[in-house]
Amino acid sequence: MRFGCCGNMITPETDPLGASIVEEAARSGFDYVELSLRDIMNLPEADWRDLRALLDHAGLPCEACNNFFPPHLRLTGPPADLRAALEYGRSALERAAGIGARLVVFGSSGARNVPEGYDMDSALAQLAGLLAGLGPCAAELGIVIAVEPLRRLESNIINRLEEALRLVDGVGHPSIRVLVDSYHLQAEAEDPAVIALAGAAVRHVHVAEGEGRRFPSGPGALRPLFAELKRIGYDGRCSIEAYTEDFSTDARRALGFLKELAGP
Repeated sequence: MRFGCCGNMITPETDPLGASIVEEAARSGFDYVELSLRDIMNLPEADWRDLRALLDHAGLPCEACNNFFPPHLRLTGPPADLRAALEYGRSALERAAGIGARLVVFGSSGARNVPEGYDMDSALAQLAGLLAGLGPCAAELGIVIAVEPLRRLESNIINRLEEALRLVDGVGHPSIRVLVDSYHLQAEAEDPAVIALAGAAVRHVHVAEGEGRRFPSGPGALRPLFAELKRIGYDGRCSIEAYTEDFSTDARRALGFLKELAGP
């Protein structure tokens, strides 16, 4: 298993991308970093080149990106514009591929949340149409898009892994898969055994403490999750998506716990 961290949750508002932790993440022993794609999309060309140089200098690839769509680009309800969403999505996937990303997380609660009174089945059909349209582009670029279930406090659609699986099965494209997030799984009181139903559809993992969404402070709470990941033979990427005020200390400690859990 390869371990990374999401930069955007542990950097100041002046660095929404999360790039300022790249070198420290490399020193801490992570295999890769996961950066915010919507913020990568906002970079001028010169800053884009600087980001690539930073990653190269640190020797730490950006193998995954989160924050696919910005909140202002509506994906469900009457304001949704499939053509605009596809145009943005394809450009974003190309930028992600340009820094070596092989996976893009589709959480994007602000963009996908369903307007009040709008039919939920119609909203799911809109998301399915978007993902079906992005699948071929993702495949051409060697990227997998992983649908992320989000807790109800953040999103009013696709809250459970089972719901993400139904959406992915409906799309039916090999480049559209699912993400397992320990924090959202716990918030929705979803049994980790549901991971067995997902099987090979699981292509990415996020972890955090359930209380306060902090860096993992010990292996205990994550044991059931990793037991199920081992059951399906998962050996992909696992990113810490959590808050910390002491990245250097918490990163090294949490990475040790994760490697212990992933071991034989």
